Amino acid sequence: MVSLAAISNDPIGNKFEKPTMDINYVANVQIAKMAKAQGVQRFIFASSCSVYGAAEDEPRKEDSALNPLTAYAKSKIYSEEALNALATQDFQVTCLRFATACGMSDRLRLDLVLNDFVAGAIASGVIDILSDGSPWRPLIHVLDMAKAIAWAAQRNHDQGGSFLTINAGSNVWNYQVKDLAYAVKHAMPEVIVKMNEHAAPDKRSYRVNFDLFEHLAVGYQPQFSLTDAIKDLKQGLENIGFSDPDFRNGQLMRLNIIRHLLDTEAITQDLRLGHGIS
Repeated sequence: MVSLAAISNDPIGNKFEKPTMDINYVANVQIAKMAKAQGVQRFIFASSCSVYGAAEDEPRKEDSALNPLTAYAKSKIYSEEALNALATQDFQVTCLRFATACGMSDRLRLDLVLNDFVAGAIASGVIDILSDGSPWRPLIHVLDMAKAIAWAAQRNHDQGGSFLTINAGSNVWNYQVKDLAYAVKHAMPEVIVKMNEHAAPDKRSYRVNFDLFEHLAVGYQPQFSLTDAIKDLKQGLENIGFSDPDFRNGQLMRLNIIRHLLDTEAITQDLRLGHGIS
């Protein structure tokens, strides 16, 4: 069983902290318990490298100190801890601490750093960096995330035992935010990069060590490069005729979707179904 459902955006998690905990942590653990009771033998949890929070020195390994800065990151840590207690020889648990997602998909999100930059480049010819560009982020393409899940779904017991928390990504995909912007500019030279040099420091800055994933997940390593991901996004956005320069206020941002659902009473303030949906 693969547990993917979550409130997966820091601005949403900060605005809806209790529902984030209820959905990402409490409900996730309840599902795991029900799965175990029904005889499910493998449980794969989509965790996050955001649990490392602020880590300006060496790349973080799985046993490094955690420094969660958001409700989203905290919910992932609490889930990992609870799942560890559930794991047994007959109920194998794998927590994949994913790098930040990027890449084109059928359910496209533009509230992801690389996706945002490519969207801005295409729609307005401008990449707006909201920070000073210095924070570090590890990235992973969505198709490579799927490969990591496929590995976790069949890993042998000698590849981590009954419970495994593992960073899922690639060492070559640790980038500063400004490097991502200029990589997009390299693919589209006419684009202007604007950096907010006066922005308050973004404490969410961390590099991640993926040596363990490279060692254990042989044959399931990330295949997309940063250049591949940018080309993939550019082509995909052009294919759907994307041209909205105001996309950060549009419907490809999850927080905007939630606001719309709240306004139409499709959901309640605790993000449960409202009377606007039968």
